[in-house]
Amino acid sequence: MKMTIEPLHIKLKKGQLAERVLVAGDPERVKQVSELLKDAKLVNDNRGFYVYTGLYNGKPVSLACHGVGAPSAAIVFEELYQYGAKVILRLGTAGGLLSGQRYGDLVIPSSAASNPGGTIGQYVKDICLAPAPDHELVSALIMEANREGLQYRVAPVFSSDAFYAEDPGFAQRLSSLGFAAVEMECATLFALGQMRGYRAAALLMISDNMIERTPMLDASQMRTYAQRAAKVALEALVSG
Repeated sequence: MKMTIEPLHIKLKKGQLAERVLVAGDPERVKQVSELLKDAKLVNDNRGFYVYTGLYNGKPVSLACHGVGAPSAAIVFEELYQYGAKVILRLGTAGGLLSGQRYGDLVIPSSAASNPGGTIGQYVKDICLAPAPDHELVSALIMEANREGLQYRVAPVFSSDAFYAEDPGFAQRLSSLGFAAVEMECATLFALGQMRGYRAAALLMISDNMIERTPMLDASQMRTYAQRAAKVALEALVSG
């Protein structure tokens, strides 16, 4: 189903968005990754939803900031789709839910659960969706992570709606249910991909371990990890 409402938050001209888009919640991370593109141009800064378009390995790629949480992310994913995005891959951070996970370790979500109702519930009120990524994109991420020799885990993640409602008990319960990490947007990305028809996947970097209660690193502290993860994500994006 193609939306017909004119995009209100991202303002682009025809041809300014590539069909393959890498998204991140932190605008600083989007700026960092833009350094890996050739001839990257900032094509939108309205409302802080930065969008860059350039070339990676000679192929058109866009980068976009989706903000924090499902409501903000849903707006961006919808509008990117309206502008012609066919593949959306999230490069994000997540809290680790397993002992031994270290800063920069990668999680490739195999599925993403979420709180009952919430943003997805606004779209689908009578069906419990099972948001999952595109398998070919997941395979491409696995191949590229192996090629780079990076530590990764393919596992379910949980997309939380309330950052400050999370506590050690919350983390322990999610861990006991088999979730490898908690973040805030993957379930929405995958669910909308299923409903709208774009291909979606995610590559998450551990920024803190919620079981071991390690401090959370910010975008500047995660820069080195993000640069190497971004290479994996971009390679998968243009090949997957």
